[in-house]
Amino acid sequence: MVWRHTLNNIKIKNNNTKIKNNNTKMKNLKITIKCLLIFTCFFFGNSQETDNNLAPKFITSGSVDTYYRSSTSAPNSSFAQYPGFSMGMANIIISYEGEKSGFVADFVYGPRGYDAVFNSPQDETGAASANIINQLYIYYNINDSFTLTLGNFNTFLGYEVISPVANFNYSTSYMFSYGPFSHAGIKADFVLSDDISLLLAIMNDTDYTETQPLNPLTGDMNDYTFGAQLGLFGQYLNFISGDGYSHIDFTGGFDISDSFFLGVNATSFNGDNNSGSFSGVALYPQLALSDNFTIGARYEAFSETDGGVGAIDGDAISSKQDLDNTSFTITGSYTSGNFIFKPEFRVDSASEPVYPDGLLKYSDNIASFVVAAIYSF
Repeated sequence: MVWRHTLNNIKIKNNNTKIKNNNTKMKNLKITIKCLLIFTCFFFGNSQETDNNLAPKFITSGSVDTYYRSSTSAPNSSFAQYPGFSMGMANIIISYEGEKSGFVADFVYGPRGYDAVFNSPQDETGAASANIINQLYIYYNINDSFTLTLGNFNTFLGYEVISPVANFNYSTSYMFSYGPFSHAGIKADFVLSDDISLLLAIMNDTDYTETQPLNPLTGDMNDYTFGAQLGLFGQYLNFISGDGYSHIDFTGGFDISDSFFLGVNATSFNGDNNSGSFSGVALYPQLALSDNFTIGARYEAFSETDGGVGAIDGDAISSKQDLDNTSFTITGSYTSGNFIFKPEFRVDSASEPVYPDGLLKYSDNIASFVVAAIYSF
């Protein structure tokens, strides 16, 4: 099973080996705050009244998914790793859309949901309710072009997401699995034109949804994470910089024809002082063969450098830490109303024998077959 404690381990390692340059971090914080204030003043000054005819409403949505895996072992990416018949998660989303404001409460139950909120709870008193909260945020529409959001929200980095409904492939990539899942903080979304958007954010450390962790050497709070996204004609350049790391990501897609779509994701994570880095690229071609059936694939090339982040070799089998992995996944997706049926075949090949292949045996490749059923509402 993949545990996304990688980023947290890197941060602890950094804290034990160096003293942060607080002047640089404070400079970055001031720049980010100034940007938020400038855009806030601009959009407040140009705000217009929204349509008063829009009636406030509650919306309930979500999904349930379950699967069967034929192999006893699985790649070290997130979710759907148990052999035999297993559960994904039950996801219930309650939202309220008011005239200018609203909220989203996103609850998850089951193994997939548990992995998604792996870093909760942090409260030593045992606030177990945090184990089921995937997102919890409030937003305010200042005008049609400017929205402020405060709370815990899923990341804006990457092509794939937590919900199996929004992903074409049922299994997930290494880039998704070792990137951020969620952020807690404040973000500002700007619609600059029909084809250009901007996001600016100040957040806790990645996946710390309840609190900002403390530096074990000083007892002070860690520096906040800064995030930004630039959207251009449906393509997105994403960036976050946190305590001991920076992460840049490109997510996009192209409609090659009415029936053929090509998704693209490229990412680069860099830990400070050679504390572990990774990078990767993935292609997501999808071909619609009918109104109900689409076949798609995912090709991913993923590499760990600077000591690695424990992604490919999660059980520390190899003496090498800088590893490469390529994976090819082919997925069929049949839909009937709210029901989705996904058979999937995946092959992974690593630069070292790290995948279990029998008792105390390991191989540099692994093949797996999964059948998933998803119902959305």
